[in-house]
Amino acid sequence: MKVSILGGGGFLGRKLAARLAKDGALGGRAITALTLFDLKAPAPVEAPFPVICMGGDVASVEAVKAAIPPGTEVVFHLAAVVSAAAEADYDLGVRVNIAGTQAVVAACRALGTRPRVIFTSSVASFGGGQDAVVPDDGRQMPTNSYGAQKAIGELLLQDATRKGFLDAVSIRLPTVMVRPGRPNKAASSFVSAIVREPLLGLSTDCPVPPEFAVWICSPRSAMEWFLHAATIDAAALGADRGINPPGRSATVAKMLEALAAVAGPAAREKVGFVFDREVYDIVVGWPAAFGAERARRLGFAEQESLEDLVRAFVEDDLEATRAERGL
Repeated sequence: MKVSILGGGGFLGRKLAARLAKDGALGGRAITALTLFDLKAPAPVEAPFPVICMGGDVASVEAVKAAIPPGTEVVFHLAAVVSAAAEADYDLGVRVNIAGTQAVVAACRALGTRPRVIFTSSVASFGGGQDAVVPDDGRQMPTNSYGAQKAIGELLLQDATRKGFLDAVSIRLPTVMVRPGRPNKAASSFVSAIVREPLLGLSTDCPVPPEFAVWICSPRSAMEWFLHAATIDAAALGADRGINPPGRSATVAKMLEALAAVAGPAAREKVGFVFDREVYDIVVGWPAAFGAERARRLGFAEQESLEDLVRAFVEDDLEATRAERGL
């Protein structure tokens, strides 16, 4: 089985590549080759199969065709311009998030073999804000350009599935925490920062109030959802290829309680509150909770506790993050 990861140099792409390399198989079938594609060629991973690392423009059909070679059966489409960056640069967001997905459709169509495509959509494709609990049939009404672009991507892939060009599953990811490395340009970057920075011994400011709630998941859960989406029987999905996975709703205050429970009260004291209107105006429209009953019925794994989520970062990524940032 050949597998491609578009966005293979990003945080989730690297984790996914490492997981596939460790497992050596997907859905009980041996992986025979892995292609990692990003704007710049990703660093290779050690694996029991060939790993091809390529750089290029995801909006270029020819570049994406090269990244999805003949024989590819599974494509993880993780490449994206994240929320605040897409809001600040509309044209860039459209180019990467919409034209990039159109390029994926074209490349898969050219194969003529209907590969499974796992697309990272987002909770930002919904509106409703802090009081919303989105049901499985909730309407996508994004309040930001990033969310709109993700919803458009879902529709493109849904239609391409109907046409038989590919076989899509769109995972509407919650805000993923705790992200390793440095803060990025996502509006939700603070969700990871309020845990990661104190664990690194650094102070940080939170741009939203303590009672602000976010729908979250861990990197470990995201990996399990990706792998399940890659192997699930399409007949169980029917025509609806969008999945609201079972994340967890948590306020900033609860996140900080979990941080203190794992790392001690001193870690909690490294987080201050400085309101940021620009960040708040983006994230306040995102719903803070989902029903996610359909995903549970389809076998998508439950999110772990907040304390376990913090412990997972300590176990998986803290030392590497410390080294990367020279701390």
